[in-house]
Amino acid sequence: MTDRKTAEAWKEAVVYQVYPRSFMDSNGDGIGDLAGIIGKLDYLQQLGVNLLWLSPVYRSPMDDNGYDISSYEDIAEVFGTLQEMERLIAEAKVRDMGILMDLVVNHTSDEHPWFLEALKSTNSPYRDFYIWRKPAADGGPPNDFRSYFGGSGWTFDIASGEYYFHQFSKRQPDLNWDNPQVREEVHAMMNRWLDKGISGFRMDVIDLIGKDVDRQVMVNGKNLHQFIHQMNRATFGHRDCVTVGETWSATPEDALLYSAEQREELSMVFQFEHIKLFWDEHDGKWCNKPFNLLRFKEVIDKWQRALAHQGWNSLFWSNHDLPRAVSRFGDDGRYRVASAKMLATALHCLKGTPYIYQGEEIGMTNVRFASIDDYRDIESLNLYRERTEAGVSDAQMMEGIYANGRDNARTPMQWDNSPHAGFTQGTPWIAANPNYQQVNVAAALACPDSIFFHYQKLVALRKKLPLLVHGDFQQIFADHPQVFGWLRRFNGQTLVVINNFTPEPVTLDVPEAMQGKQGTCLITNSSPRVRLPASLELQPFESFALLLERS
Repeated sequence: MTDRKTAEAWKEAVVYQVYPRSFMDSNGDGIGDLAGIIGKLDYLQQLGVNLLWLSPVYRSPMDDNGYDISSYEDIAEVFGTLQEMERLIAEAKVRDMGILMDLVVNHTSDEHPWFLEALKSTNSPYRDFYIWRKPAADGGPPNDFRSYFGGSGWTFDIASGEYYFHQFSKRQPDLNWDNPQVREEVHAMMNRWLDKGISGFRMDVIDLIGKDVDRQVMVNGKNLHQFIHQMNRATFGHRDCVTVGETWSATPEDALLYSAEQREELSMVFQFEHIKLFWDEHDGKWCNKPFNLLRFKEVIDKWQRALAHQGWNSLFWSNHDLPRAVSRFGDDGRYRVASAKMLATALHCLKGTPYIYQGEEIGMTNVRFASIDDYRDIESLNLYRERTEAGVSDAQMMEGIYANGRDNARTPMQWDNSPHAGFTQGTPWIAANPNYQQVNVAAALACPDSIFFHYQKLVALRKKLPLLVHGDFQQIFADHPQVFGWLRRFNGQTLVVINNFTPEPVTLDVPEAMQGKQGTCLITNSSPRVRLPASLELQPFESFALLLERS
């Protein structure tokens, strides 16, 4: 077994997510690629991150932008070659960065050889790699399960007279994890990637692989944890790597099942309870709710306490499926810079592994394209069509897309103020956010006080201050409707973190036990604080972390 100290080095890491299609285009075809990522590794090294999580670059027809894989063993032509992937792994390693591959094994593309073979005959050895059912008595689908991308979760195969199951697009048939041959093939594929030198996996919708389609139990199926434990023992469990599972359904109790050391499953999971606070109870993310800081604090506090001694938290504001952080949790107008820095400080000073989504470090924002025709995301397009046909107005649906559509995170990375934000010399697959003229990497690197250098400082602090990694968490000002604050303690050190989450000034009464305490201001987006008075006057979105002097 790998030495425990080495194996837990990822707890000290900061992860940067790259969405390859939108990161950097090296050949002018309008689509980001592996060569483009390689060309920007020095930039990522300058930021200081340790791990790069790549959204899928495997061969794919791109029905869902790569989350529909037709070959786990090859690279999509639009992204480059397997040789370029191997070069990226090597070049990242030279810069002390590891690569996390996005692992999508709940489903494949309908162009995957396994599915093509399954279509040939009901007697094919690959038929049971997927989930098939005979029609209901009326000739319709076996049950009324609805795909997360709209429409039925069952598609009829005329040749065999059976339906196959898919939780997402009909071009993404679900794998049958109850078939041990499926598990063996997946494990072998994972080991081949690990042998190439990657540092681990981000596991897409991993909580769905234990599904029972007949009972319509999709998450937390009875065999889910058995499957993941088996995967751990067969692949990454004996290696020095990190694994994070995407688990939209996870509760803190579930997270302990996934990530407690003795269970031998995953390093950590992504949970989305803080994201779902914005979702309407009926219409989900397509009807946006205002930000409620008190509820948000309750959720974060719950997760920090639940995983305080076992398991591990992943910390994130956004990703390729979610709105831009500063547009969701901050203010992407007047206070874009201040609120982006505040959000960075808040995230990186919690206990867990921080994730930065590409462009977050320069304060990229949501986009408001004029028409649905300007959007590319299959989820947004399908749901727009389905709901407008059902009577929802264009304006209402577009507001939902403006707030929560996945293309908010997928517009090109804004490198400079040249055409298409310096992303491509060609025509980009999706238009750049028009604010790239002002919001871009070149401008950020030219300004010593930019959001980028704030992130850089936070990443550096994490590397040199064990308190930020291992310190416990205790919330303060729990009932305050504008301020989120907490203490971190470790080996006799105490860190006070205070964040004003609003565009209004705040007068904050400091607890008597903390009044007069002095220390070193590790980071702030305002004037440095060196002392805690009886009453703190906080500026809009002001944030700071004060390392108190030992008493």
